[in-house]
Amino acid sequence: MELLLSVCLGVGLSAACGFRIFVPVLIMGMAARSGHLQLADSFVWIGSTPALIGCSVATALEIGAYYIPWLDNLLDTVATPAAVVAGIVVTASCVVDLDPVMRWTLASILGGGSAAVVQTGTSLLRATSSATTGGLGNPLVATAEAGGSIGLSLVSLLMPVIAALLFLSCIGLFTWWWMRRRNRRLTMSADRSDNAL
Repeated sequence: MELLLSVCLGVGLSAACGFRIFVPVLIMGMAARSGHLQLADSFVWIGSTPALIGCSVATALEIGAYYIPWLDNLLDTVATPAAVVAGIVVTASCVVDLDPVMRWTLASILGGGSAAVVQTGTSLLRATSSATTGGLGNPLVATAEAGGSIGLSLVSLLMPVIAALLFLSCIGLFTWWWMRRRNRRLTMSADRSDNAL
């Protein structure tokens, strides 16, 4: 049961890395520092003072940068691989009592995968917002992403199973939105073809 909870915690925090890379790491470090989270031995540094200061500065810069219209789309290019790496590290640090090979395999598949899925979804949402609003809607997207990262990180720490279920719900919502968008495009293309005839 403890392994399941630690995996759910890792997946929830990794998914939060898909919204913002440094927010979950900062929240995780504060929880470890206050004694509310036990990290794997090789990851205790996350709760250290230098790591907390570094993560605080990185979090402020990351959140602020996403409010600059042209910079946010550029950051998505860099953020995708970085979110995957952060997701792997976050999951590996949460899974305490497991063989290192299994820990890193699990972290790579579940942690990296969940961060990649969320990051891809947010990148597509931002690109759609940029295309449809000329970038004017991007600050709203940035606010939702920052809130999603903070909220999902906190839920992951307090209720790891709920966080994993929220992540699965996000995947379902994204899939529904993408399919609906695709079907609308296909319908519009078919209507144009019929009108052309």
